[in-house]
Amino acid sequence: MMRIAILGFGSVGRGIARAILAKNLDITVTGLADSKSGIIDAGGIDLAAALARKENGGACGNAGVSPADVVAKADYDVLVEVTPTNVEDGEPALGHIRAALRRRKHVVTSNKGPIALAYPELRALAEESGVFLKYEATVCGAIPLIHAMQEGLAGNTISRLYGVFNGTCNYILTRMAAEGLTYDQALAEARELGYAEADPTYDVEGIDAAIKLVILANTVLDMRTVLDDVERTGISLLTPDALQLAEDQDCTIRLIGEIVPEAGVLRVSPRIIEKDHPLVVEGTLNAVTVGTDLAGDLTFIGKGAGSTETASAVIGDLLYIQSRHVQGS
Repeated sequence: MMRIAILGFGSVGRGIARAILAKNLDITVTGLADSKSGIIDAGGIDLAAALARKENGGACGNAGVSPADVVAKADYDVLVEVTPTNVEDGEPALGHIRAALRRRKHVVTSNKGPIALAYPELRALAEESGVFLKYEATVCGAIPLIHAMQEGLAGNTISRLYGVFNGTCNYILTRMAAEGLTYDQALAEARELGYAEADPTYDVEGIDAAIKLVILANTVLDMRTVLDDVERTGISLLTPDALQLAEDQDCTIRLIGEIVPEAGVLRVSPRIIEKDHPLVVEGTLNAVTVGTDLAGDLTFIGKGAGSTETASAVIGDLLYIQSRHVQGS
């Protein structure tokens, strides 16, 4: 039986809880916290009851129990850190992850901030403590991209990696091309459907895609980069005329993130692409092509966000650890 503590009980945290219940996984949750409350129970928390409380507008647990309390005091094998991302300093998630690793606990996270900002430090801390640090859910949601590159493509030299890393931008560009909408009209529609935040800057200016490039560059390609190394142009200045010009050439426009390791290139920008290119996906899908020497070009396509989709990546990491974890270690 694997024991886990979950920090963050918003969309992703609840998706994980629902997946554990639906799949009847051999996982017991012994610690749980959201931003305002928490529970610690070595015997196992009633996830169904916690979900019901949260979905009825209540707290997941007791107001006197903080996320830091769960990290420090709960009895768990793996900390699941799925609190909201902060890319300024990575906190409070970075502190949670450091504390868990120092307790010699494995960590699984969907939180891009700590991985983008402090991966070398966290990897060293995990190695020193003899535990796993897994972060599949930080890039492209349900697509097992990191696992594929680190495990399935082990032995390959990756010469180039490029693709659609942000579903919000992809939805906006899809709608502009299909209906001739202006950027503002397509953005308003994306907001109504819940694909775009009230402040969409993070997505539409390419910041989210750039962070994902930094994570891939640092964790898979060993490039030691920071966000400022990414050359970045967003989509907010694109016009229907630009989409029409692409259409006239039987092409379209997508926001493409690209890494060329040997040249040290990291960039995010709108690019004109032929319509039959595998990266021309619709709606909120993500798509990434990995160029390798042995396997050739491989393209991965799937849902890049969502409660269930992100939970899929987290559960995959948990089961990876469980398959290699010796109880009591």
